[in-house]
Amino acid sequence: MAKIKIIQTKSNIGLSPNQRANLRALGLRKRGSEVEKDNSPQIEGMIKKVQHLINIDKL
Repeated sequence: MAKIKIIQTKSNIGLSPNQRANLRALGLRKRGSEVEKDNSPQIEGMIKKVQHLINIDKL
């Protein structure tokens, strides 16, 4: 599987509980944090819900 790097660029203040839960499930805790994940349909769905808060780099 391909790896992707996810970087949180915006704060989670004022978000809906579902969007906050998606950020936490991705492993992002605060602005500027970054994680590497395997690209899967589940991860892509979580990314789609919070795409306005993150940047994605393919490795």
